[in-house]
Amino acid sequence: MFLPFFDNLRAHKIPVSLREFLSFLEAMKAGLATYDMDQFYLLGRTILVKDERNLDKFDRAFAATFEGLEGISPQDMLEQMDLPEDWLRKMAEKTLSEADKAEIEALGGFDKLMETLRKRLEEQKGRHQGGSKWVGTAGTSPFGAYGYNPEGVRIGQDESRHQRAVKVWDKRNFKNLDGDVELGTRNIKVALKRLRKWAREGAQDELDLDSTIRKTAENGYLDVQTRPEPRNAVKVILFLDVGGSMDPHIKMVEELFSAARSEFKHLESYYFHNCLYEGLWRDNDRRWIEQIPTEEVFRTYGPDYKCIFVGDASMSPYEIAYAGGANEHWNPIAGQQWLLRAQEQWKNSIWLNPVAEKYWPYTQSIGMVQNIFDNRMVPMTLDGISAGMKLIT
Repeated sequence: MFLPFFDNLRAHKIPVSLREFLSFLEAMKAGLATYDMDQFYLLGRTILVKDERNLDKFDRAFAATFEGLEGISPQDMLEQMDLPEDWLRKMAEKTLSEADKAEIEALGGFDKLMETLRKRLEEQKGRHQGGSKWVGTAGTSPFGAYGYNPEGVRIGQDESRHQRAVKVWDKRNFKNLDGDVELGTRNIKVALKRLRKWAREGAQDELDLDSTIRKTAENGYLDVQTRPEPRNAVKVILFLDVGGSMDPHIKMVEELFSAARSEFKHLESYYFHNCLYEGLWRDNDRRWIEQIPTEEVFRTYGPDYKCIFVGDASMSPYEIAYAGGANEHWNPIAGQQWLLRAQEQWKNSIWLNPVAEKYWPYTQSIGMVQNIFDNRMVPMTLDGISAGMKLIT
């Protein structure tokens, strides 16, 4: 089965040796990633990729090798290969036509969805695979994982696949953005400089040439004059959406974050997920145990700060409009109320969106956030950042 995988790796210019491939086969034989597709992917990447520049090539080779498995039934696969059924079932995505998807209707709104979930959890006994009712995998039920439903609760799945879940019933871990990224940030720095306001403060550590010449001429001897180094006096608070649908935009946001750190002396940053709620955090590794109350952030940073939200604004509308609609927890106050309060606290505020502007009309939640920010949403392009800096000067 794995020979085509090896061929695809070589075809995609990945310098994988036969010895490395044999090590990969030995690891599979030892059962290190037998039942889990994600572990299988990570195991292969760890053994077969020696240079991070080849990670994207590996992803393409992996996709080219295993594309189409979702169209083969697990039973047919088992008859041809000696592979565990559970491993194949999780790997295969249930195939639905557009007509099939059109027949799948929402249960009747957010409240009905949550009420039905509670009943299903009380009634269901044991694990369920496929189907359209029980909490399980690879089905069309509104509750579960690795299936399809246009409006459901995701339970027991590693990451989003269709970006359609109303709520996620799993604890997920996100990574902090790298603030030291330098590649590609030069033009972003130029765009951010539109917001620059210089002020001279602090120690006298810069030579004032004009004053030195004047004082020397007046006194008849060398009289060195100094002055404080000019520094960017603008205060910026940055709210960064992280995880989920933001994962494809990590590199772009890291470049923006790195550029902002180098340009602004007074920069504060906090993470959130999808929408602003009652808690924020600075470290994604500790976001469940060290959240900072949003109220405290409002009290700490005055209206003289420029406020920049960074996020794709792509979420269920419930997450913005409803109390209890948050993706990963029960929020007592609707997200839109927190966003409106942020607007009141920091009059000079914008929302930077990494999604291409031409796609904004196709996502309802983006339109909702645009309205909340009074159309002060700009694309995360150089022109968009420049335009955004003008809006908050």
